[in-house]
Amino acid sequence: MVYPLHTRRKATYGLLALAFSLSSLSCSTSRSGGAITASNPTITHVADGWANNSVNVVAFRKNSLVTFEDTQYTAWYAADRSVMLAKRKSGATAWEIQKTNFKGNASDAHNTISIMVDGKGFLHLSWDHHNNALNYARSVSPGSLQMMEKMPMTGQREKVVSYPEFYRLPNGNLMFFYRGGGSGQGNLVINSYDTGIQQWTQLHSNLINGEGKRNAYWQAYLDKKGTLHVSWVWRESPDVASNHDLAYARSLDGGKTWEKSTGEKYTLPITEATAEKALAIPQNSELINQTSMAADDEGNPFIATYWREAGSTIPQYHLVYHDGKSWQKLELDFRKTPFSLSGVGTKRIPIARPQIVVKNAGGKASVLLIFRDEERGSKASALVINKMSDPTWTILDLTSESLGSWEPTYDTELWKKKQVLNLFVQKVDQVDGEGQAEIAPQPIQVVEWKPKF
Repeated sequence: MVYPLHTRRKATYGLLALAFSLSSLSCSTSRSGGAITASNPTITHVADGWANNSVNVVAFRKNSLVTFEDTQYTAWYAADRSVMLAKRKSGATAWEIQKTNFKGNASDAHNTISIMVDGKGFLHLSWDHHNNALNYARSVSPGSLQMMEKMPMTGQREKVVSYPEFYRLPNGNLMFFYRGGGSGQGNLVINSYDTGIQQWTQLHSNLINGEGKRNAYWQAYLDKKGTLHVSWVWRESPDVASNHDLAYARSLDGGKTWEKSTGEKYTLPITEATAEKALAIPQNSELINQTSMAADDEGNPFIATYWREAGSTIPQYHLVYHDGKSWQKLELDFRKTPFSLSGVGTKRIPIARPQIVVKNAGGKASVLLIFRDEERGSKASALVINKMSDPTWTILDLTSESLGSWEPTYDTELWKKKQVLNLFVQKVDQVDGEGQAEIAPQPIQVVEWKPKF
């Protein structure tokens, strides 16, 4: 069922400028009904990296940054396409950097790097995938940046892999999501890693089954309680214009069994006919894929994405969320510029796929949306809603300079533990399709911000 938009909306705008240096500025802004405050943002330089496309900064990196205990890790492609790793102690400005023996096809923006640290402190790395064989390695010891040789996970369905994502369960074990098969006909595969025996097993070879006709482009979130939330759009062909609908599933037992938001159990695999439809969105709506989701403190899911409403030419950011009773949507209609999604490959798009974090619950839930928009100079921007019962918003710019084609990713584990936002930031240029720009390597930096909302 589709529910109407909230009608009580009023946008106010502020500026929080952060120069790209080790100094920082702070500025508080206010909104109707409340105030937004924040700590002074800080920035640390990691290294220079490949910037001829968006491969280092696409929104579906899970993760680009990850904290375990008192150490933060990151990864990127260097100018020579080598896979680079780095770590630092929490709060430090100096990074220990390690060049691995691995390289990737950085010229394809799909072929990104994802990392996670398991509960025993081992770093897990997956890189360079777009319909090719699995690339996976693990560190030689806890806390080390030295990686073992490339290895299989389970040996099953590892020949045609795309979009690797790691998630760490509260018990320290890992989940690994990837697409098996190509665009328009792929399945969602899920592996599980047991830290006790250091072994991967395959939980699902096709959790979401495209039936050879379509595939699901998903976003997932593991909440504080250990509930795994997955939402997705269906795509009927390699053309992004065929994206449609938002569907949802959750798991309360580490990915073994799945249910709808009502508690009704799914018979697996999930298909288009059996999926819970959070929102019906037709094809040719400029609906983007692979965005982000989160959950409030009661485990209610929030999905952040964008599409164009019928009768409009302007794609807008939207929140699709469950209020504990039913699905709702909120259009964040501050954009003024039309654009269209169509065709195959990585698109040069004037706005970024957003990231979302949520605090509190129910009507008191607070939302932080991180995005980039050419209308705002392609800076890193943050939209803040103090409480969903009165969904007015404030927009802050977190950087003072353009980031080109950057999309936000953040340290999910640090946010869950301390509610400190660490963003992976690099200025890049994405040419439409899988083209390459010709720009010098650009600084990779971490922006740290402590929003109070």
